[in-house]
Amino acid sequence: MGLTIFCDTSFPLEAERELRAGLVGHDLVFAAQLGQSNLTSATLDPALFEADVAFGQPPVEGLLGSSRLRWAHLTSAGYTRYDLDVVRRALLAKRVALTTSSTVYAEPCAEHVLAMMLSITRQLPGLLEVQRSGRTWDSAERRKQSLVLRGQTVLLLGYGAIGRRIAELLEPFHVRILAMRRREEDAGHVQMVLPREIEEVLPIADHVVNVLAENEHTRGFLNRSRLSVMRKEAFFYNVGRGATVDQDALLERLSSGNLAGAYLDVLAVEPLPPDHPLWSAPNCYITPHSAGGQRDEHLELVRHFLNCLRRFERGEPLLDRVI
Repeated sequence: MGLTIFCDTSFPLEAERELRAGLVGHDLVFAAQLGQSNLTSATLDPALFEADVAFGQPPVEGLLGSSRLRWAHLTSAGYTRYDLDVVRRALLAKRVALTTSSTVYAEPCAEHVLAMMLSITRQLPGLLEVQRSGRTWDSAERRKQSLVLRGQTVLLLGYGAIGRRIAELLEPFHVRILAMRRREEDAGHVQMVLPREIEEVLPIADHVVNVLAENEHTRGFLNRSRLSVMRKEAFFYNVGRGATVDQDALLERLSSGNLAGAYLDVLAVEPLPPDHPLWSAPNCYITPHSAGGQRDEHLELVRHFLNCLRRFERGEPLLDRVI
């Protein structure tokens, strides 16, 4: 017997065709008002209450109010509005599984971080600015400032799908990798640290990569105190969520020369206002929440959902399950 699958997300024609083809034998119902972004909750649609499966960005009240729903799959890696103790308890009690699309975003986010890490250590952003402006040939100084990754220490704040893929991409560079997670686990060559140990490892990291999701435990995690113990020569990268970092304190460290540089793909307020001082902060590089993007993003989201659906039908463990 087929499932009723509710979708509240707008997909390009090619992705929608693949979704429909993959759901033959099931009843696919689209919301009357489709969401255009996976960063915001969709509008509550009564059709959600008649569905076995929800795909997209279903509002929390819809998940909690349904007596039929068995599984909700998000088109995002983040799940902030669902990551509350009260919501978690309610979904567990109702036996509703919640999964994300972290696997889809792991590869582009990890490659984005690696690209910026290599470009920063090899002085590429500064050299491009020189080419556009003064065109000076300061070879000796640039060579002296350039670094290699081998032997450096990378601290990952968060070790989900994206953090694990970053660690995999970094392995050939022979760096030391530390990763923070709520619970201890065996991660092979990656040294795990708990949140209570973070002040001990921040001062030894050459690169601090934030991939934390935003929730009541992580909001403001990298605060002024923790930023203050980072090495002056360290680089900071954020592809997690802007609200997990004290941006004012980060700006102060950059402006005073007490941090080698920062790469920010996510900010506390998006879009970042054109007059915000972070745009012009020394050695601060900003991209518009594009690290997770790729040309076939929507197709990959659909394929990931269909892969998870096959597992759901067979009673197998779901990928990227968070509840």
